[in-house]
Amino acid sequence: MATTNIWQQFKALIPEGVRVVATITANNGNGTSQATLRDGSVITVKGESVGDGERAFIQDGEVKGTAPDLAQYEVEV
Repeated sequence: MATTNIWQQFKALIPEGVRVVATITANNGNGTSQATLRDGSVITVKGESVGDGERAFIQDGEVKGTAPDLAQYEVEV
C-alpha cells in the first residue's frame, strides 16, 4: 500500500544503517576481512569480495563493494 505521508516517502529514499569507507588490510579466509577506518581503528567485517589494500564500502559490518580511491579532505568548521 502506497503512503501519502511525504515524510515516510522521503525516509524510504535514505538507506538504512551506517555506511563507511575503509581500507581492507587482510582477508581472513573464513568469510571475514580486517578493515582500517580513517581514524586508524581496525575492525573485522563480513565478506572477502574486496582485495587487500583496496577501499571498500562497509555497511552494517559487511563489505558491500569496492569504493573508488578518491582524495579525502577534512575540514573543521
